[in-house]
Order: sequence, then structure tokens, then C-alpha cells
Amino acid sequence: MNRRAIGTIGESAVCRYLEERGYTIRDRNFTVRGGELDIIAEKGEDLCFVEVKSRRAGSQESGDEAVDTAKQHRIIRTAYRYIEKYDIDETAWYIRYDIAVVTMWQGEVIDIDYLENAFDESDFSL
Repeated sequence: MNRRAIGTIGESAVCRYLEERGYTIRDRNFTVRGGELDIIAEKGEDLCFVEVKSRRAGSQESGDEAVDTAKQHRIIRTAYRYIEKYDIDETAWYIRYDIAVVTMWQGEVIDIDYLENAFDESDFSL
């Protein structure tokens, strides 16, 4: 199974996970030059930009460690491009950056570790 297929399985599993918890999926795989957002979801006043990292069970690097400072910055910049494109009123939302780490074994999802507010904009100047 190639990386893209594994990523798609992981993203679909996270969408189901979020929907089961009352989230609405607004968009998936929003891409602009220089960045991509895996999932954009909302629940109540929370607008969530979710980075999904799918890993095989026993992988050396955890998914959240793969979202380093440079990746976080790209996600934040891309989120603001999304906000601009869809003319979203930032003051009406609590903007959140989450990470979903999906553990897989033989093509099947065996665990989802969902980290709300995994990082924020405080360390970055936009």
C-alpha cells in the first residue's frame, strides 16, 4: 500500500471519528501553493484545522513529532489562506490547530490519538 493510500485511509478514519463526536467536516485536502490542510472541521464556535499523520504500528517517529515548527507554520499560513478564500469572519470562531495520529496495522486503523490545540499561532508572526 502506498503512502497516499495510507494517508487517505487515515484521513477518512479521522473524519468519521470527528463526525461521531458532533463535528461537521467543512473541507478536506485544501491545497494552495506552499501548503495543504488535511481536514477543516467545525463544532460549535470551534473552527479546526486538522493535520493527520498516519503511521504503521511500531513506527520509530510518532505522528505528532513529524509536525515540526516549520510544518506548523505552513499549516497556519495555509489556514489563513483558507479563511481569506472563503471570507470567514475570524472573530466569530475560535481557531484551533489539532493533530490526529492514526496508527495502522496491515491497512487497518487500530488507533486514533487526537490532540486538540496541539499548537497555536503564538510563536509565529504571520
